[in-house]
Amino acid sequence: MTKLNIEKNNGIATVTINNAPVNVLTIDLINEINAFVLSLEDDRDTKVVVFKSAHESFFLAHLDLNVINGTQGGQSASIEFNHMIANIKAMKQVSIAAVDGVARGGGNEFVMACDLAYGTENAAFAQPEIHVNIPTGGQGAVQFARRMGKNKALQALLLGNDFTAQEAEARNIITQFVPQSEMDAFLETVISVISSLEVRDIVMYKDIIQTSIVNEETGAELELRYFLERAKEQKTANIIAAFLKHGGQTEREAKDIQGIFVDTAAELSK
Repeated sequence: MTKLNIEKNNGIATVTINNAPVNVLTIDLINEINAFVLSLEDDRDTKVVVFKSAHESFFLAHLDLNVINGTQGGQSASIEFNHMIANIKAMKQVSIAAVDGVARGGGNEFVMACDLAYGTENAAFAQPEIHVNIPTGGQGAVQFARRMGKNKALQALLLGNDFTAQEAEARNIITQFVPQSEMDAFLETVISVISSLEVRDIVMYKDIIQTSIVNEETGAELELRYFLERAKEQKTANIIAAFLKHGGQTEREAKDIQGIFVDTAAELSK
């Protein structure tokens, strides 16, 4: 890996993107991201993947304009970019984009492919492809339509203008605006909770959510199936017993449910 710096610690992989000069999605970077994401397919230790940027102004610029042409090489690179987006969406782990710079075109599509995305006051998000005579190529229009609805998506795609992190949050492009000064602490809090889960917990909820987006009834059936299977597990019985022991379904639950969870976890860890 020459474009990615990868650090793994306690179930968390932090991936810093560094493709000078401005973090353009070149074929080399696309290949490295694909290789890394696919390497996690059978990884049951890594639960969270955080994508960051080493560049002070760009998170990810866009797909390399030099590959947008009719040549076989250019077409192949564009297809690999599309595969990269699909591979990120298919990850078992929770993928997080921590955006403190510009993410336009393919960069914005990368952000939307991640499960969670947070942007600072320095972030900008856009799909400006119409201005170079092409549509979005990494599900940008698809995601805008699904997240914004017809009118707002059409306006955003035809204008191609930037959205701030606050505007992007309002349009469901990202999960939440987080001030730069608070980002590290915020991520630590989110990641500490998610990394305490099993990978199968993450896969379960990803499965239910994705299925429900396609078909509500099928999603409801899948949710019930997971529920009934988990209800039979000894792990579930042990957790419920400890939860009740420490004040579950009592007055304590009204004001201190997190404390009950803490005490429950402490008991189960003995």
